[in-house]
Amino acid sequence: MKETILITGATGTVGTETIKMLSEEEVRIRVGVHAITKGDRFRYLPNVEIVHLDFHNAESMKVALTGVDRVMLITPFTQDQVALGKSFIQAAKEADVQHIVRLSASGADAEPGIQLGREHREVEIYLQESRIPYTILRPTSFMQNFATSAAESIRNSNSIYMPVGQGKVSYVDARDIAAVASVVLTQPGHEDKTYEITGPEAITLNDVAHAFTIATNRVIVYIDVPESAAIATMQQQHVPDWQVNALMELYGLYKADYAVHVTDTIEKVTGRKPRTIIDFAQDYSSVFQPE
Repeated sequence: MKETILITGATGTVGTETIKMLSEEEVRIRVGVHAITKGDRFRYLPNVEIVHLDFHNAESMKVALTGVDRVMLITPFTQDQVALGKSFIQAAKEADVQHIVRLSASGADAEPGIQLGREHREVEIYLQESRIPYTILRPTSFMQNFATSAAESIRNSNSIYMPVGQGKVSYVDARDIAAVASVVLTQPGHEDKTYEITGPEAITLNDVAHAFTIATNRVIVYIDVPESAAIATMQQQHVPDWQVNALMELYGLYKADYAVHVTDTIEKVTGRKPRTIIDFAQDYSSVFQPE
């Protein structure tokens, strides 16, 4: 009998790619979405079921978890994400889920760490203490973030604006994170393990700009903006204060070269090398073309 795998945070970057990967496996995929219409993008895939899932609603979690064997747990980036993660894990335990793969973040175990890391670690510990077999995935910053947060400035002004100086980051392609998740969810031997997931090298934003220059055939430059300007821009965009503070802490970590470590997790788990920033830029080049 095919196992049923529930993916939460299904419409996010990693959730979407994981569903695509799992659609090639002999499993039933249950796609948990806050609004059913948001799941329409997955209806063309085989063995996919769309279910309503609201982390703030216990009954909705209970229904979504009914008959589920494994879960890819991705919680929303909200101020109460710790409470949401814990309540979902408790609901999964009551539903007798056999394995939870938790999307965490690189540096979650750092001491004292940044706020986002501490929050991820709190959920990790809760999951470990739940006695549900688990696998924790700790990826570094997604390359796909450039296709969202930086796409407009690259299209319109050929520039990437960020306050990280010449700090290096081992950016990882979300498709590679999904490939790891797909293996972990469908093959034995990954229970009660933690995987640090990075790209193939630590690079600066000048290196990123160079990759986009090659991919778009336009000169793309990185502009290191002052922290005050970055904060002001986010405030103008009505980003909540807690989120501004969390992001600025993260940028400070990048600037100080605390995200330079590189692992071979992707190759070990999937059998193939991770995508480079050049690969990513080429694959997503259309996103960065002027409108």
